[in-house]
Amino acid sequence: MTMGLQGSLFGATENAFLRPLRGIRRTPLSDGAWIDVLPGWLAGADTVFERLRDHVPWHAERRRMYDRMVDVPRLLCFYDEDDELPDPVLAEAREALSRYYAGELGEPFRTAGLCLYRDGRDSVAWHGDTIGRGSREDTMVAILSVGAPRSLLLRPRGGGPAIRQALGPGDLIVMGGSCQRTWEHAIPKTGKPVGPRISIQFRPHGVR
Repeated sequence: MTMGLQGSLFGATENAFLRPLRGIRRTPLSDGAWIDVLPGWLAGADTVFERLRDHVPWHAERRRMYDRMVDVPRLLCFYDEDDELPDPVLAEAREALSRYYAGELGEPFRTAGLCLYRDGRDSVAWHGDTIGRGSREDTMVAILSVGAPRSLLLRPRGGGPAIRQALGPGDLIVMGGSCQRTWEHAIPKTGKPVGPRISIQFRPHGVR
């Protein structure tokens, strides 16, 4: 079943376009992990944020933590491989990333997971995307950020000094190599007044 609104209902995303991926900056981490960062890849990110915020069928989830069920502190929507993405520029982004990383990744990005962080109380705890192939082989997860700036933290799995990467509207970060197995990442809570943010995560087949 296709989740979300048909792309044709949106039409062209006005005032939103992708800049060339040249100029992306790679930072090697330990154990074969790396991150690529390109600030401002998506121009018109505020327009895209408003469209996604207002039209994506967001839902809340509850998960078991120890002996009780707790609310997941963010809203979610997942688009599987055959689902039409909720805005044409997201399909363009996925295709551009697939072309750019074809030589390294060897396959296209397939799925898109969206998270809506409503304010500073919404967060995601330390984790790696290790459900599926990411637990045993190198892969990539590309994250496009729209909305208010938030910080993404990364640290070696098992503990160690954290790296803070600020992500503003339209910024791209790609975690690659062994990053999902040997490093963890998080979006921490903050007591500072911050607006809502949407994270769009593109993944290859079988990476969750």
